[in-house]
Amino acid sequence: MAIALLLPLFTAAALAQNGESSPYSMFGLGSLSDYTSGAQRSMGGVGYAMNNGRQINVKNPASYAHCDSLTFLLDFGLDFTGLKMSENGNSGTNFGGGLDYVTMQFPLSKTVGGSIGLIPYSSVGYSFGSSTDGEGDSRGGSGGINMLYLGLSYMPFKNFSIGANVSYNFGSITHDTYASSSSDGNTLQSLYERKLEIRDWGIQFGVQYTIDLNERNSLTLGAVYIPQKSFHGTALACMYDVNNSSDIDTVSNVSMKDRFSSPATYGGGVVWNLDNRLTVAADFTYQNWADAKYENLANFENVVYDNRWKIAAGASFTPNVRGNYLQRMTYRVGGHFNHDYIKVLGNNVRDYGVSVGFGLPAPSSKTVINIGFEYKHRAAYPDNLISENYFNITVGINFNEMWFWQNKIK
Repeated sequence: MAIALLLPLFTAAALAQNGESSPYSMFGLGSLSDYTSGAQRSMGGVGYAMNNGRQINVKNPASYAHCDSLTFLLDFGLDFTGLKMSENGNSGTNFGGGLDYVTMQFPLSKTVGGSIGLIPYSSVGYSFGSSTDGEGDSRGGSGGINMLYLGLSYMPFKNFSIGANVSYNFGSITHDTYASSSSDGNTLQSLYERKLEIRDWGIQFGVQYTIDLNERNSLTLGAVYIPQKSFHGTALACMYDVNNSSDIDTVSNVSMKDRFSSPATYGGGVVWNLDNRLTVAADFTYQNWADAKYENLANFENVVYDNRWKIAAGASFTPNVRGNYLQRMTYRVGGHFNHDYIKVLGNNVRDYGVSVGFGLPAPSSKTVINIGFEYKHRAAYPDNLISENYFNITVGINFNEMWFWQNKIK
């Protein structure tokens, strides 16, 4: 019954775009996601060692076993983005947003927890063009890859848990290039299109271990591994005569297997927890994208990958869970630096950002509304190319219900 009620949310998330609008997303698979919730983004995107049981942590599936044995969690997030771009003294703005993710977590026994959800893997969105002496070209791209995952976690003994996510990855990425020219008062226009249609699977492994320093202090270590694998799906390249819709030339239609691949991912993190009030966390992620494959279809565009690494850190503080409303709120802050996998004209793309957020408890309920604000700057290095400044607002609603509680009739 609960799954049936949530199907519309999953459908909406699969269809929604996350508001990505960046020329840098034209390369590779677009802008990558790190599987973080709105609350985690407010802490810089940390999560490898987090397992407080009140927030769903897809970033490390080992966290699911820490869910309370009577609690059902549902979390869905919205993302609203304002983007200001500048290049050679010219600037422009863009706005976007929508449903970002839907996740659920539930206990299966005292030592086993599970999770299911739909989250983004990557997103593509850009549009720009130029014209000179009657000739011009314009480019546009859209789409992305979504992940429908099922995760399980097991705690074989106290303070130690292992877990895995198995996912079905699906979506389409389309890149269009329009070329136009004028001759004898007639405008001739051609469309060159590349399209990736992904129908794939993936797996992610995680482990966590908590060290009790004393009655109030604990230290948790977490690690994640995602193996390298080939993508499954179809890669298509076509040429169209826009003036004659029947004139279509399919120049390439091949299987993605052994031609396109994702790299191995290694992630590690640490969390210090003080009295369940203060949490300080740090993460490091490494992906060897330089070894991944991206075949050049019909000489359309040569994509070069670089190895990706990211550092993130953040903190959250809840003054008093039994105090007044301001004391029961959770206050979050974080930041990150990302050396991205995208390489443009020999320049690596990098971004850094800072974020703050608040967890607002709902009256007479364990439900929490998480609101976050994030600033992110992205540009190429050493040549700046296009400079981007993002202003993001995230809203996540985390339902925490005791669905497995059974009242006894005396």
